[in-house]
Amino acid sequence: MPPVRLGARTYDDSARLVMGIVNATPDSFYDRGRAYALAPALEQVAQMVADGADVIDVGGVKAGLGPEVTPVEEIARVEALVGCVREKHPDVAISVDTWRAEVARAVLPAGADLVNDAWGSHDPQLAEVAAEFGASLVCTHTGGLTPRTYTRRVRYPDLVGDVTRFLESLAERAIAAGVSPDRVVLDPGHDFNKNTWHSLELTRRLDELVRLGRPVLVAPSNKDFVGETLDLPVGERIEGTMATVAVCAWQGARIFRVHEVRQARRTVDMVTSIIGDRPPARVVRTLP
Repeated sequence: MPPVRLGARTYDDSARLVMGIVNATPDSFYDRGRAYALAPALEQVAQMVADGADVIDVGGVKAGLGPEVTPVEEIARVEALVGCVREKHPDVAISVDTWRAEVARAVLPAGADLVNDAWGSHDPQLAEVAAEFGASLVCTHTGGLTPRTYTRRVRYPDLVGDVTRFLESLAERAIAAGVSPDRVVLDPGHDFNKNTWHSLELTRRLDELVRLGRPVLVAPSNKDFVGETLDLPVGERIEGTMATVAVCAWQGARIFRVHEVRQARRTVDMVTSIIGDRPPARVVRTLP
């Protein structure tokens, strides 16, 4: 597997990184605004780092439907938070979850290492800003969906082929814009312009995306495809999320974007040890 480069950090080909989600919004589907204010957000970050997060992903706009958030408001929500995280946790990598170039331009100097573009290069200038600051960039499959919109009855005659071609195109565009090839990360986009069958198939066939030779990020945490598969509400989807994380880790995913960092850290470490890339923390069973 290729190494992962985030900012000044390079993670070797055996590393599997846990990315903790911090929603600096008042209307997150998961925590309903728990990290909207700076102080509780920093408390959440500290706990995630203690629980084993390698990356902190800060977002200032809910992905789903909701009130409009202007670029100015989005910057106000995330810029200071990123700066504080960088000051308090110098060894952790920081990601900013945005599709807007102007937001990235404000937040990258504050200490972010990675731009997590969950909306498939809706703003074509975003890659240019990432390149300007030497940042890494997540390219996500959305099938051309407009940010914060929702479609029904989406169909893909060749789902994995469509996802692969879309992501290869985004990667090529990012590199042409100046992003270093070893700083491009691919995300299949679970639930984004996809139904539950689609997200399950992408999980099952993730190795086909891994074979493109770029680091793969997955973001299945507590999403609708988990809830629909198990018929569970948001607060009861942790087992389904971790099962998905384990399957994706086994198939070669490198970054796991999650709400429950402690459980994901243990899940990923166990899979990594089964694969043979991580020794057990201790071995005393049957020894004299």
